[in-house]
Amino acid sequence: MIVKQVSLGEIMDTNSYFYIDENTKHGFLIDPADEPEKIMQIISQNGWMIEKMLITHGHFDHIGAVKKLHDDLNIPYFAHKNSAEYLTSSQMNLSQFFCGYDMILADAKYFDDGDKIALEADPQIKLQVIHTPGHTQDSVIFYDEKNNLAFVGDTIFKDTHGRTDFPGGSLKQLKENIRGKILTLPDETILYSAHTEPTTVAAERKYY
Repeated sequence: MIVKQVSLGEIMDTNSYFYIDENTKHGFLIDPADEPEKIMQIISQNGWMIEKMLITHGHFDHIGAVKKLHDDLNIPYFAHKNSAEYLTSSQMNLSQFFCGYDMILADAKYFDDGDKIALEADPQIKLQVIHTPGHTQDSVIFYDEKNNLAFVGDTIFKDTHGRTDFPGGSLKQLKENIRGKILTLPDETILYSAHTEPTTVAAERKYY
């Protein structure tokens, strides 16, 4: 698998990830944060086919490029069933406060905890959805058991965890989910977060 990290965003730097099967060149785009033209250039230069956009949670800095990529390239986007509240409200997704305009996404498709999202070009390649509310009520991680990696959004970072002072946040809930759903993964699991360099389950366990 190819995992390509791209830092995007004019207001806030956010790590977006391309998760690509090197054989078929098909894959997923995780948290299309901003700068859709830059994303489209990367896709074109590499000859990749993005089957789906996957959203770890509905904050503005994780969805800024979604609408243009959806409209221009006809790529569907998926989020947790609780995300409807965030994607359709500029107060909940914080765009009203940070961007000064309303960022609204009304065409999402929804998944649930435990769902497995498989690549159409090779269904053996899949990510498992693990619901990890605490930063937001729609927060999830995408876990690849075969390749020992997870895309964790703002749930956990290197040496720390996500904020809980935004709408829907809960520090107690976040820590419970980190302990019970992330730190129970194999020690060698690489954690790709939205705002820090990668870390591992083993490295983060000492903080909890």
